[in-house]
Amino acid sequence: MNTYVWSVNAMSTLPNVPDKPEYVVLVNGFLTGANDATPPITASVFYNVQFEISSDSANYIPYNQLTQEQVIQWVKDTLTPQGVTNLEANVDSQIANIENPPVVPSTQPLPW
Repeated sequence: MNTYVWSVNAMSTLPNVPDKPEYVVLVNGFLTGANDATPPITASVFYNVQFEISSDSANYIPYNQLTQEQVIQWVKDTLTPQGVTNLEANVDSQIANIENPPVVPSTQPLPW
């Protein structure tokens, strides 16, 4: 079974959302997976998630108080469980192809 690590590499904000300065609207990062081999085989996929501007001021967190864990949870919530599963499946497929490379046909010169 593969294990996964989510990371955030960049966030983009809008500076002038009323009552919500530096409102996060875009998050870029990687989902990296590793199998249990020694050494582990790893693979990653890039994600780019855009957020809608919410009118709910009660749940607004100032930019300088955000944690990576909170932002990753927003990403997962926006992707939905199916989106998270799809990204994990992509990583799983990459790891499987590294473990057992697919047989690829090669073009040969004609025998005549």
